[in-house]
Amino acid sequence: MTRPHPDIEIRPVTEPELGDWLRAVNTGFLRPPTVPDSELEARRTQFEPGRFLGAFDGGRCVATFRSFDQQLTAVGGAAVPADAVTGVTVTATHRRRGLLTRMMARDLTAAKDRGDVVATLIAAEYPIYGRYGFGAATWMTEWTIDVPRTGLDRRGPVPEDGGRIDLVDAEDVRKAGPELHERVRRAQPGAVSRNEMWWRINTGAVRLDPSWTEPYYAAYRSADGEVEGLVSYGSDDNWHDKQPHNTASVNWLIASTPAAERALWRYLCSIDWITRVTSGWRAPDDLLPFFLPDPRAARITTQSDWLWVRVLDVVRALEARTYEGEGELVLEVADRDGLSGGRYRLEASAEGGSCTPTTADADLTLDVGDLAALWLGDESAVRLAALGRVREERAGAGRSADALLRTSRRPWCPDIF
Repeated sequence: MTRPHPDIEIRPVTEPELGDWLRAVNTGFLRPPTVPDSELEARRTQFEPGRFLGAFDGGRCVATFRSFDQQLTAVGGAAVPADAVTGVTVTATHRRRGLLTRMMARDLTAAKDRGDVVATLIAAEYPIYGRYGFGAATWMTEWTIDVPRTGLDRRGPVPEDGGRIDLVDAEDVRKAGPELHERVRRAQPGAVSRNEMWWRINTGAVRLDPSWTEPYYAAYRSADGEVEGLVSYGSDDNWHDKQPHNTASVNWLIASTPAAERALWRYLCSIDWITRVTSGWRAPDDLLPFFLPDPRAARITTQSDWLWVRVLDVVRALEARTYEGEGELVLEVADRDGLSGGRYRLEASAEGGSCTPTTADADLTLDVGDLAALWLGDESAVRLAALGRVREERAGAGRSADALLRTSRRPWCPDIF
């Protein structure tokens, strides 16, 4: 049972309190609570007044919450403003006291007032965030590739389409990466924006982790010299009986064309002494296995929910995306927090969608968290009805919703935040 403790103060953190807040974050995530001066100074560059929340008991920070501005790609390529939630912890001594509920309510109310269309997060644990109207809207898959089985270890890395692959430096990535990522993001529902700090952190210009090891970077250039793909990866040094058993671990790989993606995966599988490649976080319908001569060389090692979305403005969310078909749908959206519930009529066509509040009879009744998964096109209303999470008020409404909302490729978020 949740026990309210009115003496525990929920409030924005001040910049001088950032070190205490970071120690509470580390404690909540079971990391060493110390915060090196280098990390503290780097984190100060991310500090935004009002977006770092803390719960304070007798002057000690016992729960943490942070949000920041983000752009999320809707179906069709439009970017909607999002409230990205991260750094959520409650110290073990203060669980079940309603602290997260109070911080979440404060942040989501502020996000809606700012005009954010959705809130987003990556959930460490599944059961937590459905209580606050979030739904699992994208999934991710990780593969491990048995390189000898692919047969690519005996081939050169030269692409077959006139392009080329070059090793590049971190500075090259910071120059070419943002523009490439924007091209990729605009074409990928579920992808989120990367600000300048993301590129600085992920190329070592800003060191948040004292154990940072410089990775390798490779770029794919098309026949006309344009950078169409980038990969960051590391490797271990593992030998047995004078034989290499090394693993190349992909940190991230982005590509604006299938040719670039194929060339980068084949390059990784052709590196001398590499016998395994771990893919990092990929889309659940990724093309990766079928880029290999033997798709069974890639086996799934992780498959899980990834980006969770909370719809804050139903009208703007449904009008931001495109639709696979043409038709009308009346949705009864339940939202126990009162942020976006109501009954809405969606009129969709190839030109886009129009959404308005209505008093007409509903076709489907659903929770705001399930709306998020349908909105990004990954989930099936028919499947949710079978699970008892969506109620059909009109026979066949689930199939009608799927014909409008589902996408030919699954949404995917390449990032963690």
